[in-house]
Formats: sequence, structure tokens, C-alpha cells
Amino acid sequence: MNPSTGGRAVPIIWAMQKDRPNKQLFDDVEETRRQAAAPLAARMRPRTIEEFVGQRQFLGPGKLLTRMLQADRLSSLIFYGPPGVGKTSLAMVIANQTKASFRYLSAPAATVKDIRDVIAEAGSRLAGSGGKTILFIDEIHRFNRSQQDVLLDDVETGVLTLIGATTENPYFSINGPLISRSTVFRFEPLDREDIIELLRQAVSDPDRGLGKLGVEADEAALGFLADMAEGDARKALTALEVGVLSQRSETGGGRIKFNLEVAKESIQQKAVFYDETGDTHYDLASALQKSMRGSDPDATVYWLARMLAGGEDTRFIARRIAICATEDVGNADPMATVLAAAAVQISEFVGLPEAQLVLAQAALYVACAPKSNAGAAAIWKAAADVQHEPIRPVPVHLKDSHYAAAKKAGFGAQYKYPHDYENGFVRQEYLPGPPKSYYVPKNAGYEKNIAGHLQRLRSLIDNDKESKNARTDGTQGPVDGQG
Repeated sequence: MNPSTGGRAVPIIWAMQKDRPNKQLFDDVEETRRQAAAPLAARMRPRTIEEFVGQRQFLGPGKLLTRMLQADRLSSLIFYGPPGVGKTSLAMVIANQTKASFRYLSAPAATVKDIRDVIAEAGSRLAGSGGKTILFIDEIHRFNRSQQDVLLDDVETGVLTLIGATTENPYFSINGPLISRSTVFRFEPLDREDIIELLRQAVSDPDRGLGKLGVEADEAALGFLADMAEGDARKALTALEVGVLSQRSETGGGRIKFNLEVAKESIQQKAVFYDETGDTHYDLASALQKSMRGSDPDATVYWLARMLAGGEDTRFIARRIAICATEDVGNADPMATVLAAAAVQISEFVGLPEAQLVLAQAALYVACAPKSNAGAAAIWKAAADVQHEPIRPVPVHLKDSHYAAAKKAGFGAQYKYPHDYENGFVRQEYLPGPPKSYYVPKNAGYEKNIAGHLQRLRSLIDNDKESKNARTDGTQGPVDGQG
């Protein structure tokens, strides 16, 4: 029925509309076609909280976000997690469930003007009807600081409620003031059983899924997709759709069998999520270094393989190995630093895939080497003293004497050249002030030899002290130069 015709029925004949078709009907037809053309992962998005799968840590009976939605008291939210775990889907569920008006922006394509337009619309709606507005910004980490700042005042005053989705750690990629005005929810990769359940729903659903095609899916095939997807529901659903649709012409309208062989063809490579500037990057680097430090070669080579599979820069990996060699092995096995330095040069020279060999060799050597952080601890303690204690002056006899004025000032005149003495060692003051012990070698690897050598030098010092004390008080022999 059309109000402009007094309620009379109007035939759906575009020519009779004077080139002005029924807009609502046109929009409905267009939307239906768009939905039909959408990928399976988009069509199977949940419509209600009850249909949403996963994220039970904050979504479920009695959980925080569920309580917020039930009370219709939604604050601004930041959804943070890897791809395909339900961030956008949950935002759309909230849009369906809440009484607020919902607006969507994609950060890579949006401008400051787009943000201001939504804010102006939200302000008008709030002033006119008291209605609320939810603005969902996908990939919000792609907004620069200025774009994020535009949102601050209106988020704080409640003109609009923000839902931002990001794959990067929001505490690094989003302005602190915006974070403080929001509740952050961390999304985890979906469990294997959750993904299998989503795949089953997609196979059986006749309206949004593949139910009308008569698909017979083996449990082994669905399990394989779930394993290969690594918590990414979008990747699993896409592979299912590829495997099913690729057989339609072969079956002639008969039932389609989705078995393990088809599943393996449909998903050629396992999903290895890796964000080179976000948490995954730093978490894996931390795991690699801690595994080397902990002398676990198996864990070491696994985390190395993860980083390489994710496309990590080989120079970054080589630097981490070099740091571990010096910090955690040190003088317990000086060859570790030599190998790490070689890995830095060779990996850059040969490139991948061969670079993985030298990186693995160096990392495994560091993992299996005896450990000592005595060298690292020494420089850390000395650096702290330099920062927090009075600076100690260079003794006159240690000062540079290689210029005329220095010699006139007596710089270096009393310096004792160790090689002129027995054992290449002589007692003299190298660090003025109260005694300090920065380097304490450990009883590990080659550092045991260093500890033994230093102990022998200390014994020479102690013997020299005893000898001088004895000669001074006359109990043993004459003082030097006296009969």
C-alpha cells in the first residue's frame, strides 16, 4: 500500500512509476541480493546473543557483557583479538539487540568528516528523541591520533557509544584517554569444538547456510578444517564453502560429499596469525628468548619456526638470539656470542629459506650452552651506580698521558705496567672509593676458569698485603731498600 495513492494498491510496474520505483521495495530486493551473494562466513553471522559462539570469559549467563546488554546499559567498548574470532559479529549482535541506533565505519576508509557527521547525527538524535547511537569502528587502530581525539568529548559525554574492534593491543595503538573511557574485552581464538559446531550449523542451515544443497559432511573433514583454521571461524567457513561449491557442477544436483580429501584441497595452508607490530610479534619473541634462556632446545626451535612462518624479519630474530647469547650465556660459553654474530651476518647475506638453518643453529647452540648472566648483571649494577651514586673520578695514574700538558701535570706517571711484573699482574688502584664487586663469575662452563683465575689474582693481592704488613711492623724481614 502506498500513502500517496490514498491507500490504493499500486501494481509493481516500474514504468508506471514515472521512473521513480518504490524505494523501500527496491532496497529490500537489493539487500536480499546482497545477502545471497555474501560469503558463507558473512551469511552465518549470529543474529542474537544465544547464537553467538565462543568468548565465554565475558559473554554468557552472569558475565559482564551479557549483564550490560540485558540492562541496556552499554558503555563504550574495545574488542581486541585476532581475526575471525567474532569481534564484528558481536558488534552486529549488539546492534540487533540494543535499542540504540547503530552506525558503522571502517577505519582504513573513514575520514574525520565521516566521524563528525556521525557525531552530529547522534547529537541531533539525543536532543530530539533522547535516542542513543552506537558507533562501531572496525580496525580502529588504523585511525591516527587526531582521528581518535575527535571522538573523546562525545564518548565521554555520552553523545554516542563507541565500539572499536582491533587486532592490535589497544594499550599501544589507541589513545590512553579513549581507552580510559572504554571497557576492553580481549577475544581469544575459538575452541576447536566451537568451530566444528559453526561448521555443522552452516552445513544444515537452509536459509543462510548450505542446507539446500544437500551436503554430507564427514566429522573428520570438519575437524580437519577446525584444526587448520587455528581459532579463525572465517577461515574455516570459507574453506567449507569453497569445498562444497567447487563440487556443484560435478554432482548434477545430487548430494555433495564433503570428506577429508576435499577438506584438504579446500584449505591449502594452515592459518598462522602474526602481527608484526602487535602482541603476537612481542609474545613470540619473548617465548623464543625465554626458551633459549631456559635451556629448552625443542621449545626454542618451535617458537623460531612460528616466527618464520608468520613472516618475521630474520634480522629481528637474529638480534634476539645475539642478545640472549650475551645476556644469558655470556662468558659461560663465549662461542655463543660468536655464533650469534655469525647468524646476524649470514642470515642477512643468504636470505630465506636458507637463513632458517643458520638461525636455528645459533638459537639451538644458545639454548644448549651453559648459562651465566654475570656479565649482564655486572653492567646493570655498574650502570645503576653511575646513575644514583656520586661519580668517581679517574685516578691520576690512570689518566691519559699521551700529550705534553698531561705529562707536565703528572698524569700516568705512577702507572704500573702489569706486563713488567710477574704473572702479568700488579696491585694498584683502578677504581677509587669504597670497594665494589660488580662481576661475580658463576660456576658454569668456561666462566669457572675465569672465576679460578680471578681467585688466584686475589690470592696474590692478599699475599702482597700480608707481606707488606709484616715488613712494616718488623716481624718479618726488612722493608724494601733497608738493610
